[in-house]
Amino acid sequence: MGDFSLDLNEDQRQVINWVHEFADSVVRPAAHEWDEREETPWPILEEAAKVGLYSLDFVASCFADSTGQLLPAVNEELFWGDAGIGLSILGSTLGLAGIVANGTPAQVGEWGPQCFGAPGELKLAAFCVSEPDAGSDVSQLKTGAVYDEASDSWRLNGTKTWITNGGIADVHVVVASVDHTLGSRGQASFVVPPKTVGLEMGRKFEKMGIRASHTAEVVLNDVKVPGSCLLGGKDKLDERLARARQGKPAKTQAAMATFETTRPAVAAQAVGIARAAYEYALAYAKDRSTFGKPIIEHQAIAFKLADMATRIDAARLLYQRAAWMGASGRPFRAGEGSMSKLFAGETAVWVTEQAIQILGGYGYVRDYPVERWHRDSKIYTIFEGTSEIQRLIVARAISAVHIA
Repeated sequence: MGDFSLDLNEDQRQVINWVHEFADSVVRPAAHEWDEREETPWPILEEAAKVGLYSLDFVASCFADSTGQLLPAVNEELFWGDAGIGLSILGSTLGLAGIVANGTPAQVGEWGPQCFGAPGELKLAAFCVSEPDAGSDVSQLKTGAVYDEASDSWRLNGTKTWITNGGIADVHVVVASVDHTLGSRGQASFVVPPKTVGLEMGRKFEKMGIRASHTAEVVLNDVKVPGSCLLGGKDKLDERLARARQGKPAKTQAAMATFETTRPAVAAQAVGIARAAYEYALAYAKDRSTFGKPIIEHQAIAFKLADMATRIDAARLLYQRAAWMGASGRPFRAGEGSMSKLFAGETAVWVTEQAIQILGGYGYVRDYPVERWHRDSKIYTIFEGTSEIQRLIVARAISAVHIA
């Protein structure tokens, strides 16, 4: 485990520059159209697949980066281009992360490629945790899984909500309770294969932001999957349930095992949005004149931009530290992963609001992108753990007290 460093090697720099070029030349010019259409941008996904950006190989190379810096940096660049399209491109990665975090090597090898497909035959994946009555508190999941020993199969019933790629994905990774009395420790993750009977898309949500990313309910009505679709296998699950029933400490937890690997990358997405708004506002402030001089020369504007740049850099350093800690096996003793997501999400909301203020009336209309960046930013204080939940995690970590 090496010392903390922000230095990137040549290979990393080349990948980041390549992703930035794709975001600049392909994603950003299409952002307004797909935000207005509020549909999955399949042509952009095809372009990403053709160049190798939307692929298992690329995501695996990011996960394999020993420094932990490549995946969040890629997220920042893509979301600098556009958050909705960026989430469409990287949304399947969350489903893959659920498989990698909880599955066996054989399961990863079987289902990983089916999360992406290939150019001309694209596939999508979805990670299904949240429910109508269980968002931040995943211990209250009502979706259940019942094992049938005679047929070595599981039956899943319940409704998931706010699911990226929900209902249109080829591979759904579903977190369900196998023992409700154990709360989150009685949960397991299952792969639901393509075209499985009983899995349907419920309501598709019309959203404030990230509108090029598909978000919907997933309804599971007596969905039958073979035993091989239980991620990690039955023996591992039985061992974990036995530990929980004996009151022994948990080694892993199905939903959180996935979120822990993705939280710094989500923080990086928020930083990308904030950076886009800051750069646009800075350029506008240099060009726009009032009272006989560019508005950047007025302290009221210059100080806003200085604060925007400072908070963006601080947010980036927090996600870089968290990503490095995760990659090097250092424990998050002060909730550093949650710190990064909390601060980056709130920074994105604040920075994009300041950008609107700098542009004035132009910032409020759809002719200019800053209003879209502000709409996109707000979700980062809500999904993958609200700001309140992140504060709770950090507070518990720094105090060693169970704060409700």
